[in-house]
Amino acid sequence: MARTWLHLTSSIIVCALICFNFFTVDAKDHHPRPMLLPLQLTSRNHSQQRHLDNIRRHLQQSGLSSSTPNARMRLYDDLLSNGYYTTRLWIGTPPQEFALIVDTGSTVTYVPCSSCAHCGKHQDPRFQPDLSSTYQPVKCNPSCNCDDEQKQCTYDRRYAEMSSSSGVLGEDIVSFGNESELVPQRAVFGCENRETGDLYSQRADGIMGLGRGQLSIVDQLVDKSVIGDSFSLCYGGMDVGGGAMVLGKITPPPEMVFSHSDPFRSPYYNIELKEMHVAGKRLKLPTGVFDGRHGTVLDSGTTYAYFQKDAFVAFRDAILREVHSLKRVRGPDPNYDDICFSGAGRDVSQLSKSFPEVEMVFNNGNKLLLSPENYLFRHTKLIGAYCLGIFANTESTTLLGGIVVRNTLVTYDRDNDRIGFLKTNCSELWRRVKISGAPSPAPSVSQSNDSNLEIPPASALSGSPANVLPGSFHIGFITFDMSISTNDSKLKLNFKDLGQLISKELEVDNSQVRLLNVTSKGNDYLVRWGIFPTSSASYISNSTALSIILRLRDHRLQFPERFGNYKLVEWNAEPQRKSNNIRFILELHRSWWLHHLLAVVLGCIITFSLSAIGIWLVIRHRRQSVTAYEPVASPTPEQELQPLQT
Repeated sequence: MARTWLHLTSSIIVCALICFNFFTVDAKDHHPRPMLLPLQLTSRNHSQQRHLDNIRRHLQQSGLSSSTPNARMRLYDDLLSNGYYTTRLWIGTPPQEFALIVDTGSTVTYVPCSSCAHCGKHQDPRFQPDLSSTYQPVKCNPSCNCDDEQKQCTYDRRYAEMSSSSGVLGEDIVSFGNESELVPQRAVFGCENRETGDLYSQRADGIMGLGRGQLSIVDQLVDKSVIGDSFSLCYGGMDVGGGAMVLGKITPPPEMVFSHSDPFRSPYYNIELKEMHVAGKRLKLPTGVFDGRHGTVLDSGTTYAYFQKDAFVAFRDAILREVHSLKRVRGPDPNYDDICFSGAGRDVSQLSKSFPEVEMVFNNGNKLLLSPENYLFRHTKLIGAYCLGIFANTESTTLLGGIVVRNTLVTYDRDNDRIGFLKTNCSELWRRVKISGAPSPAPSVSQSNDSNLEIPPASALSGSPANVLPGSFHIGFITFDMSISTNDSKLKLNFKDLGQLISKELEVDNSQVRLLNVTSKGNDYLVRWGIFPTSSASYISNSTALSIILRLRDHRLQFPERFGNYKLVEWNAEPQRKSNNIRFILELHRSWWLHHLLAVVLGCIITFSLSAIGIWLVIRHRRQSVTAYEPVASPTPEQELQPLQT
């Protein structure tokens, strides 16, 4: 395979130093995953190879049917809590599940291997090649670097923030989930034997490489002619997270604005940014300031944005001139010189009243409007405070990370060498891109540790989604058990917040999610939840039930790290019966007693104690009153002892 990465053994140290200087950021501007641009040696041969690949793919795409399927996938996590967005990918037969960072700056998809000598503790178990009947190692050949035994191809990726990943290349079945039209495909991926830096400490399992290169998952699917040469990402807004991803072509909305993207300038996805406006005023900058070295690069694996120094100073000063009513405050981390403001309020939808709008102007004259959430991040220690998410880059490349494209549908139209932008609600977009028909074959995930999904509908719902809700079959309620492990013994789980997150993940109302039972031992919890109909309904609608079941079945609930690690143990969907209303009431009463039993017992003890004390005080008071009573005419002791006066 042609390699587009740094693999010249004789000069690897020199090349690494050169490439590291290309993408170094000032130490004071370091933030979570600040620059996830891979180190790369660009040469004329690489450029020529990309040109030949581009011509070949254009010829392939011309013969594709307009009904070519897409891989439609949901995105999880958010920028503030995690610094990245992830999607779920299944590898092997039977499938093994992984949470992977979607990264347009990487060209290899990789996961930790069971044989990894230096890999961190991540969200899911490591990939076990021996357990997959369809796994095959990529044998050593002239197109790849090989291991010491000259038997298997290897990969090595180093990133500018000093993290790295290396391992061997394997090939296996890759599945994209139940909501994808695209059937599982064979693909080459990296099986990690070593990871360092952020890659070692992050919660996500690995990287899903969406960049330009023959090992990219996009390139592999395009080369198989199973998708169009395009993909789209849509990141959720501030405080929302999540979003949607589509591998393959979509019909661009009329309102989408495009910029040319030159695939031969660099391996990264670039746009032609000409100038920027703040509050309607153009920043006074030299021509071509956004066109240095690699130009303006989009990198979904990077959290924030990094401007050439002069551009950053001009942008910062323009923002400061427009926020007179706000107070400058220190950033959340005293080690970094963040530019932060307080007094804007907690409501993100009202930020435009305090912060100016920003426009990006492309060479073709098209403009992309940026709202405050596209250049601000929420202060983690002060309510109603926000900080600039734009920083200075010591190198002349302009880097646009995920913050710039929040609530923006970004289409990487590689077939037409352009990138499109459309402001939209990305959380709502996920609901709109769902397919209405039966999904394609997808990984089968067992319902519990001891059983599979082959359960008769009379007791529980399972099987393929197309047949899961036959006829007029209605769901009375759904229950599921989850085990939760926390690393901090002092951390007490907030089940109210967890219930709200579950309702958000399952897209149901908070009142429908009920905590039914909790058992704990040390830092481990076993929690049973129930999903019930709304107060105005006697059953859960088929579409809602199907959505809930698919998300439970595919283990697609995502929670912040403060809740520790969780595992879905078992789920069960009960059909609607006449006794459902009674059972619903019993479940509610059971849940209430489970939550309040201790309080009731303590209340009874306290009430009994107070009552006993009260009775004792009353009796004592009465006894004192009887003892102290004296007749009106009776003499006092003093009178009895006083001698008579003569």
